[in-house]
Amino acid sequence: MKNLKGALMFAQSGGPTSVINSSAAGVFIEALKSKNITEVYGAANGIKGVLEEKFYDISKEDMKELKLLKNTPSSALGSVRYKLKDASVDDTDYKRLLEVFKKYNVRYFFYNGGNDSMDTCNKISKFMANSGYDCNVMGVPKTIDNDLFGTDHCPGFASAAKYIATTVMEISLDAKVYDTPMVCVIECMGRHAGWLTAASKLAAVNGLAPDLIYLPEVDFDIDKFVEDVKDVCAKNNNKCIAVVSEGIKNKEGTFICELVAQGARDSFGHAQLGGVAATLANLIKEKTGFKTRGIELSLMQRCGAHLASKVDVEETFNAGRIAVKAAVNGETDKMVCYERKPGKKYEIEYKLLPLELAANTEKTVPLEWIIDDGRNVSDEFIDYALPLIQGESKAPLENGLPRFAKLKKIFVK
Repeated sequence: MKNLKGALMFAQSGGPTSVINSSAAGVFIEALKSKNITEVYGAANGIKGVLEEKFYDISKEDMKELKLLKNTPSSALGSVRYKLKDASVDDTDYKRLLEVFKKYNVRYFFYNGGNDSMDTCNKISKFMANSGYDCNVMGVPKTIDNDLFGTDHCPGFASAAKYIATTVMEISLDAKVYDTPMVCVIECMGRHAGWLTAASKLAAVNGLAPDLIYLPEVDFDIDKFVEDVKDVCAKNNNKCIAVVSEGIKNKEGTFICELVAQGARDSFGHAQLGGVAATLANLIKEKTGFKTRGIELSLMQRCGAHLASKVDVEETFNAGRIAVKAAVNGETDKMVCYERKPGKKYEIEYKLLPLELAANTEKTVPLEWIIDDGRNVSDEFIDYALPLIQGESKAPLENGLPRFAKLKKIFVK
């Protein structure tokens, strides 16, 4: 609805990224300028902060600190993994949200997250509309996994990709200094989509590509992996750099990490992955006697703001600003997304996608980009990803270290 006047509530959800706060900065700075937005709130720990009536008054923050959010990693407001049940099953949380929205005259609700977060955003939007409460709801995307449907790429992916490619290059140089055998297995995040693992291929541009790359889009065979490594070592002075996704599965659909140990699950019911690199490295050592290293990039690939892509930072900031402008102009139940313009020069347009299309729909790496019998990715991926990692955007230094945003976080009473 156009010309709504009231408060804006912004919340962050799911795994952080090195640029998630850049979208927060875009939302906050644009919202504080809008005549239709009377107050700007930031929920503590995602949707739970709204349910528990714990949110911050962003108008009390210094503008300098809000601008520093552009280069501050992690979720400045705190995050959460909390799944709303369908309102048809249990509408308790939705009624509570409506109660809070009415109490504080929240007419704009923005949720910043990935697939599950867009699902939450969509559910809230539908419930508010069915309840007759005027509230423009917008999804602000983020996920290093790059698996959100309907957008050319996702905020956070490019910076994580840049970190991964750089780290693979550095490891490759370090692992080959001795004249003794060495096999490194590097594990990247990615449950069902291998975009991050594929990012290691970008190292090829500067001549330091990994020898083997395994994505979760194709079945993984442990015995074949051992033979692949042996073949590379035979041709490469007993050296091999292999990059694997944490989500690789066998032909039966079982995660390789679950073959070793029964993992825990998060609040969305997803298996908590990890440990694949160490498992495979130990296996190679057992089969070959070579020195091996299992390297799990883990949190580092998503919080490495010192290697953030300028393209990523600026696009993410703009996505936050555009979300506010769209909502004030009457848009609701939408997610901001990127559409790449045709042509050799890299340019994007910002589009709005219905939330129901973005929610719980995963975008995976095209199978035609996975080559060499599932052991590598093609140059088409490089053409796609290389423009995204261009430029630098870093926090200013203070005492020789990054100066990140320091929010006052004054609770609304």
